Amino acid sequence: MATAIEPAHRRAKPGAKGGGRFFHIEVRPAKEFVTFRVQVLGEADGIERVAGRRADGTWDTAKWLIAKTDAHVENGRLVPDSEGARKMFRSLRSVPVQVSGDRFRAKPRRNIPESAKPTPAMRRAQLANIKKAQAAVRKRRTARTGTKRRAAGAGTKRRGRA
Repeated sequence: MATAIEPAHRRAKPGAKGGGRFFHIEVRPAKEFVTFRVQVLGEADGIERVAGRRADGTWDTAKWLIAKTDAHVENGRLVPDSEGARKMFRSLRSVPVQVSGDRFRAKPRRNIPESAKPTPAMRRAQLANIKKAQAAVRKRRTARTGTKRRAAGAGTKRRGRA
């Protein structure tokens, strides 16, 4: 007596049913990684980064978890509500598109080869940082020289009299 075997039910992927606290934005397929680690960015119920470790030992972002309080869905697209979510969305190369439930897919930011570095944006940032550092040193020197002159002048008079 042969009985028909019912098809096995698989566990639903996280975020597939839409019942959790986070929206899942997949950046790279999970098949690329062997181990995962979650990093909390900012407050506990805000934005989390799921980092994946490849077989060769390198780490990369597998997906982002964004609290439902920090974003909402409009016409199948995820729209950020908080400043942290907006900043994270700018780091993606494409707008997250809904796959199913609370799961979205987006492209990772472009990989810049070492031969193309520093990019013009990196050069501008370096120059801005150098200018900031120089201004801080100038400010520190002017504040320090003013107090040193007064202290040095007072000290020499006392030494001369003694």
